[in-house]
Amino acid sequence: MNRKIPFSLTKDKSFYESLNDWMGDVLYDELTEKGFECRDEQIFMAFQIEQALKAKKVLLAEAGVGTGKTIAYLLPALAYARYTGKPALISCADETLIDQLVKEEGDIRKISDALQVEIDVRLAKARDQYLCLKRLDETVNTSLEDYPDEVDESLPSFVRGNASLQSVHPYGERSSFPELDDAQWSTINFHPTQQCEACDMRNRCGQIIHRNHYREATDLIICSHDFFMEHIWTKESRKRQGQLPLLPEVSMVVFDEGHLLEYSAQRALTYEVQKSTLLSLLERIMVDGIREETLQLMERLFSTHEEFFDLLEQHASYEGERKKIIKSNRLLQSGKEAIAISNSLLEEFVFEGELYVIPEYDLKMVEEYLEQYIYSMGLFLEESDAVDWMEERNGEPTLVIMPRLVTDILRENLFSSPMPMVFSSATLSVGQDFTYLLDSLGIEDFLSFSVESPFDYEESMKIEATELSAKDKAETAMKILDDEEQTLILFKSEQSMLRFREQLPASYREFIEFEGDRELSAMVQDFQQKRARVLCSYHLWEGLDIPGDALTRVIIYDLPFPPSDPLFDARRQHAEDPFKEVDLPFMLLRLRQGAGRLIRTSEDYGTVHVFMETEEKPLLEEISKVFPVQVELAVR
Repeated sequence: MNRKIPFSLTKDKSFYESLNDWMGDVLYDELTEKGFECRDEQIFMAFQIEQALKAKKVLLAEAGVGTGKTIAYLLPALAYARYTGKPALISCADETLIDQLVKEEGDIRKISDALQVEIDVRLAKARDQYLCLKRLDETVNTSLEDYPDEVDESLPSFVRGNASLQSVHPYGERSSFPELDDAQWSTINFHPTQQCEACDMRNRCGQIIHRNHYREATDLIICSHDFFMEHIWTKESRKRQGQLPLLPEVSMVVFDEGHLLEYSAQRALTYEVQKSTLLSLLERIMVDGIREETLQLMERLFSTHEEFFDLLEQHASYEGERKKIIKSNRLLQSGKEAIAISNSLLEEFVFEGELYVIPEYDLKMVEEYLEQYIYSMGLFLEESDAVDWMEERNGEPTLVIMPRLVTDILRENLFSSPMPMVFSSATLSVGQDFTYLLDSLGIEDFLSFSVESPFDYEESMKIEATELSAKDKAETAMKILDDEEQTLILFKSEQSMLRFREQLPASYREFIEFEGDRELSAMVQDFQQKRARVLCSYHLWEGLDIPGDALTRVIIYDLPFPPSDPLFDARRQHAEDPFKEVDLPFMLLRLRQGAGRLIRTSEDYGTVHVFMETEEKPLLEEISKVFPVQVELAVR
C-alpha cells in the first residue's frame, strides 16, 4: 500500500509551501475535472488549515453548510500524516457521524477514488459500541428472548471454535446488529465493570481486535469526541498500569462539530453509581467457601447501599430527566457508612484472593468496581466543584457526579501541547464572536476564521415559524406530515420525542422511525433510501448529511434550550446574565445546526418548520438572525 506524500518535495520549497501548491492544484483543477464543485470558501479553509499546521496552533474553522469542510480538512490531514509518519485523528460528535463519514458515498471514498490514492482509514469507536463476549454469555444463559442466541450464532467461527488466531478479523460493532434496539444492546455490550485485562476471552474479543487494528493506522483514525476525551483522561493512568493508551500518538486532531467537545469532556469525567450494579456484582462472588467475615461485610454493604438509594430517591426532585438532590444529614451519613464498609471489604478481599475460592476474574471485577464506588461516593459527599443528580438510565436509578467546569483540565491536558488542532463546524460562534466556545474549553492561543455558506438560500430554503401551545404541537406536526414529504423531526430531548410518539395514532407510526428503536445509523440509511418517510431524533441536530429529495423538510419540534437540570443550573449560577450567557447561545447554536440538515448541496431545496410556544414568541427576532433567509410566520 502506497504511503508516500501525495506530492513531490524539493529542496527549494518547504513541506508547507508544497502542500499549498498541491491543494491548489487538487481543489482548482483535479477535483473540478472529476465533477466536484469549485468552492472559494473550501479552498480558503484548506489554506487556513495549512497555516495552523505550520504554526502548530488551534484553529477555529467556522464554515457554513455547503463549504465542503470535510474535503477541506481531509487533504491537509492526509498529507501531514504521511509527512510526520503519524496518523491524523478525526474526532466526530458521535458514533452515527463516524458512520456518515466513512459510508460508501462519503467524502473519504470520493477523495480516494478521484485522486487514485488509497487512504488507510480506521475506526476507533467508544468501548460501549462493541460486543462483550462475557456479557453475551450471561445474557444467553438468563434471557428468555431470542436475540442473544441469534447474536451468538452470527459470530465469526474463530470466536467459539478452534480456528487459528491468525484468521481473526474485526467484528462485534454496534452497527453490525442494526436490528437490536438500544435496550437489547445494553445487555450484551461492553460495560465499565468488565475486566478486559483479566478476561480469558481477550484474544478473541472484537473490541481488542479492533483496538489492535486501528493502532496500526498510517493515514486516518476516526473516533467520537467521547472516546477521544476518555483517551485524554485515562492516558497517564493506563501508562502507569502498564497498559497502552486507548489511542496511539497522532500528528494532528480535527474536531468535526467541535462545538460539542465540552460536553464530551464532561461526560468522560463523569462518575456513575447505579443501585443494582453493586448488588449484582457482590452476588456473583457469594460462593461456597467464602469467609464469614467477608460475607457479613457484604450483607452490611447490601443493606447500607439500598438504604442510601432509598434516601436518594426520597430527597430527589422529579422535575425533568435529571433530578436535583437535597443532601440531608441522614443521606450523607448513609453514604459515609457505605464507604467505610467498602474499604473494610477491600481489605478482606486480600485474604479471599489468597484462598482462591472466588474466581479470579470476578474478584478483580468487584475490587475494581468498589474502588471506583468509593471514589465516586466520596466526590458526592465532599464539598467540591462537582455537580450531581439522579436520573433513570434504562429504568435504573443512577447517581451521576460530573465536574461543573472542565476548562482548567482541558487547558492543562489537551491545549497545552503544540499539536495542531482544527475545530470544524458551521456553528462555532454567535455573530462571529467565539467567546462562548473559547471560555468553555479554556483555549487562549488560537487562529480563527468564519466564512458563509456558498448556497443561494433565497432560492432553495423556506423558514416557517409557527406560534402554538404545547398541547397543539403533535396535531400540527401530523397535519404537516400528511403530504408525504421526506421529513426529519428534531426534538430537544428524548422525553419530548416520546410524548409526541404517545400522541400519534397507529396509522402514523407505520411510516415514522424513532431514535432508539434500532441502531441509529441503520435507521438513517433506511431514511436516506426512502424506506422510511419520517425520522424522529433528539441527537441528529449535527452532522446528518442527506442530500437530494431524501430530505426536503425539517421540523424543529422544540426550541433546543438546554434543560433545567443541575448541570446547566450550576452554569447559570456562575453567570451574570444566565439567559444571555448560557441558555440563549446554546439554543441559537443548536438551532442553526438543526436547520443546516436541510440544504446539503446546491441542488437541495425544502422547508424548515420552527415550532414556537406562545411564551417564546418574543425571541423571534433573535431566532431570525441565525437563519440565512427571512422567517415567515405561518398562519394556523
